[in-house]
Amino acid sequence: MMPDALAIVVLGFMLGMRHATDADHVIAVTTIVSRQREIGAAAATGLLWGLGHTVTVVSVGAAIILVKLAIPDRVITGMELTVGVMLVVLGLINIRASVNDRRLARSRIDGHVRPAVVGLVHGLAGSAAVTLLVVTAVGDPRWAIAYLAVFGVGTIAGMMLITMSIASVFHLAGRGSDAVTRRIGLTCGVASVIFGVFLSYGIWTAQAVPLH
Repeated sequence: MMPDALAIVVLGFMLGMRHATDADHVIAVTTIVSRQREIGAAAATGLLWGLGHTVTVVSVGAAIILVKLAIPDRVITGMELTVGVMLVVLGLINIRASVNDRRLARSRIDGHVRPAVVGLVHGLAGSAAVTLLVVTAVGDPRWAIAYLAVFGVGTIAGMMLITMSIASVFHLAGRGSDAVTRRIGLTCGVASVIFGVFLSYGIWTAQAVPLH
């Protein structure tokens, strides 16, 4: 039992940290922290994103494992499309704030609610796939749910490291220059919009989602 438990903890944590580095995750948090100058605020952004992501992954995963919840492919596709749309919205918010010279980090909504909601959306989009992989590899439902929980902790840790690293780079690049900070925010906003559009288009065409 102990070797099995240790394997689940180590594997779940490491894969959770790896999951945090997915491109859409990094783009989203980069857009949020691009105008933050405090490392602590960036760490909080990563923490809240990770908590939101973990809540949905564990909740949906437990429902799939325990009550055999079946999520239709159409719903899964819709969740994935929501991620693309969300990236576009985040980018547009950054672009508007940069043009109007507003610091998003001063907003309570941006500092607390926004990263948590973004994490929730990311968790919904990936929860079914993660759970199915776990169920295939781990037969015991209790171990499968434990794995998802540890996976979530790893994701939180990974995202906190990512947001702190990004904020550190941006802080050094924009130190003493509000103009540079605005340009960084604007660039990240444009990148988020472009990535979101391409992601949505790829999902839409790959799944052949009808227009009506």
